[in-house]
Amino acid sequence: MLKSTNNVEKNVYELEITIDGEKFEAAIQKAYLKQRKDITIKGFRKGKAPRAFIEKMYGEGVFYEDALELVYPEAVSEAIVESKLEVVGSPYDLEVPEIGKDGVVLKLKVAVKPEVKLGEYKGLKATRPACKVAADEVKAELAKMQEQNSRMVSVEKRAVKKNDTAVIDFEGFVDGVAFDGGKAEKYELVIGSGSFIPGFEDQIIGHKIGEEFDVNVTFPAEYQEDLASKDAVFKIKLHEIKVKELPALDDEFAKDVSEFDTLDELKKSVKAQLEDAKKADADNKVINDLLEEVVKGMEVDIPNAMVEEEVDNIVNNFNYRLQSQGLDLNTYLSYTGMDMEKFREGNKDTATENVKYNLAIEAIIKAEGVEATEDEINAEYETVAKSYNMDVETVKKAIPADSITAQVKANKAVQFVKDNAKITDEKATKKAAEKKDGEEKVPAKKPAAKKTTKKAADAE
Repeated sequence: MLKSTNNVEKNVYELEITIDGEKFEAAIQKAYLKQRKDITIKGFRKGKAPRAFIEKMYGEGVFYEDALELVYPEAVSEAIVESKLEVVGSPYDLEVPEIGKDGVVLKLKVAVKPEVKLGEYKGLKATRPACKVAADEVKAELAKMQEQNSRMVSVEKRAVKKNDTAVIDFEGFVDGVAFDGGKAEKYELVIGSGSFIPGFEDQIIGHKIGEEFDVNVTFPAEYQEDLASKDAVFKIKLHEIKVKELPALDDEFAKDVSEFDTLDELKKSVKAQLEDAKKADADNKVINDLLEEVVKGMEVDIPNAMVEEEVDNIVNNFNYRLQSQGLDLNTYLSYTGMDMEKFREGNKDTATENVKYNLAIEAIIKAEGVEATEDEINAEYETVAKSYNMDVETVKKAIPADSITAQVKANKAVQFVKDNAKITDEKATKKAAEKKDGEEKVPAKKPAAKKTTKKAADAE
C-alpha cells in the first residue's frame, strides 16, 4: 500500500510503499517452492530440503530477492493508482530501506505528466499549398506505369551502350591470384548503374556478344582491407545484351494496366489521383504548420522519462517494420555500424518533438472539453479495420476502446485548431496555370501512324 507521496523535484515524485508481512511471507514461500528443485542440502534428496534448513544454511533472506520480484509489480501498480498521479515512464531509483518477515518498505521515484500552459491555438494562420496538377506530372506518372510494365529484350547486332544490361561471366585477380567473392556467371549488370567498382562498367561499353576481354580497375581506398587500393584484373565474357522495352502509350496500354478503355480515360484518372494526393498532402502540411505554432507558443517542462518512453516506441515500431521485411534491429545496426545507444540517441530529437505535439493536443482536448461519441468511436474502428483489411470485431479485440477513444479525441482537437484557423490558398505557379487542368496544348492531329513500341535504347 502507498504510505506517502512526496514531490521531490519538478514533475518527479517519490513514493513510499509498504508490503505487509503476510503478503511478503506468501511470496517467500512461492520463491522457495520455485527454487527448491535446484537446491541440495546434505541429508536430503535434491529438491526435498525443507525451507527452514535452507534458510538456516544460507541465511534468512535467501529468498527475499526473488520474493520481492514477485510482489513488486502489483505493489507498485496499486500504489500508483492510489497516488492518483499521472505517471509516465517506468519507476526508477528504487531503494529498499526495510525488508524481512514483517514486511517490506520501498522507496522509488516516478515522473509525472507535466502541466502544459497553452499559448494561442485559435485564430492561427497557415497557407495551403496549391494542388494544381501539371501535365508534366501526369506524364511522369504514366512513365512510371510504363516502367512497371516494361520487359527486357535481347539485342545482337551492336555493341554494349550505357543503360544496357550486360550478361557477363567475370573473375577477378590481384597479382595474378583470384580473390574470394570476385567471380560470377551470367551476372546481369546494368551499365551506368554504378553498382560495380569505378571504371568497371565503362570498360564493358563497346564490346559485342561472345567477346572475352580484360577489365582493369583499382579498388577504392575505403574498400575491404585485403583489397583496398589494389590493382585488379577482371576476366570478362559477354554472353548477352539486353535493353528495356517500354509498352506504347496508347489505348491498348490503358486496357492492359487499368479498368479503362482509352488512354484519355486513364490520364484523367491519373490526374484525379494526383490531385487527391496533393490535397491530402496540402491538408497535412496545414495541420503540421498549425500544430507547430501551437507547440511554439506553449510552455512545458518535459520529463526525460517521457522522451525515453517515446524513444522506446520509435525503436519498437522500427523493429516491427524491419521484421515485416525479414530483418531485425540487431542485424540492421550491424549493417550500419551503429549500436543501440547511438540509435536511441539519434531518435531523441524526434521523440522530443512527438512528445511536445502529443502534450499540445492533450491540452487542447482538456481546454475545449473534447469528447468522443459512441458513433465516432465505431467509425474510427471501421477506419482502422479498413486500413488493415481486417474484420471490425477482430480489431475491437486487438485495440482497447480507450486507445480508439483517445485517437478520436486527438483527431477532433486537431480539426478544432484547423476549423478555427485562418487558412489561405497558395496561388498556383505561372507555369502550372498555363497548363489548364494538367493538360498540354497540342497541335492539330496528324494522320495516325502505325503502332510501335518505345524503347529505352536503340536496339538496331
